[in-house]
Amino acid sequence: MESNKQGARNRLDGKVAIVTGGGMGMGAATAQVMAGYGAKVLVADRNVPAAQATVDAILAAGGQALACACDVGDEQQVIAMVETCVAHFGRLDCAVNNAAIAPDLLPIAEADMAVWDRVIAIDLRSVMLCMKYEFRQMLAQGQGGSVVNIASVSSVRPQPGNSAYVAAKHGVIGLTKTGSVEVAPKGIRVNAVMPGAIDTPMLRQALDDTGYTEADFAPALSLFGRFGRPEEVAEASAWLCSDAASYVTGHALGVEAGYLSR
Repeated sequence: MESNKQGARNRLDGKVAIVTGGGMGMGAATAQVMAGYGAKVLVADRNVPAAQATVDAILAAGGQALACACDVGDEQQVIAMVETCVAHFGRLDCAVNNAAIAPDLLPIAEADMAVWDRVIAIDLRSVMLCMKYEFRQMLAQGQGGSVVNIASVSSVRPQPGNSAYVAAKHGVIGLTKTGSVEVAPKGIRVNAVMPGAIDTPMLRQALDDTGYTEADFAPALSLFGRFGRPEEVAEASAWLCSDAASYVTGHALGVEAGYLSR
């Protein structure tokens, strides 16, 4: 009986969620996992056909979802994203701020500042924008909520040549902790997930750019000697959005197969 109660708390029945960057990789997996647990999901992405493909998969599995075009670097589009969610589903209970672009690949002394600015805008500023308007909606509702920001193992273990990405993802942890302090009195929880080497299109592109293979790379990044699956990160985000994580806030959860242990 107790395990059945815990299983119910892990579910997201009746909750309305936003997932940014939901058209592929971890975002698509997160939207599908959360819908599978009963959430109604707004799938936001710049790539509308990709977002719609995620929605189609959710609908085919019997879930509820809506695609939304959104460049999370544009404040007006973020406002519209939250408004669309509320107009369609009636409220907002949880959000996973996942949208990001690939790391920069130059040392600081050779940095392309246009690239640096773009990475900061999408991987950090956009998280701030999403939190701002997600918080506003949850505060207006007055019934609490949960926000999960997707950070990275690079948030706490930097790599050379990725100054913008490391700075952005380090900043995501700072925003998460600051936000958690600000809205905890209103029952809103704010946490981060730090994925390690997850098998996504972004990672595959990085392998192509550097000439590495999974066999070359995975053992250095995982105690299991393999890349993670997007759904393994998605499950962590879904748990943090659920009532099972009701006493968890201001935390950065590593999903990285022990990479941060050594």
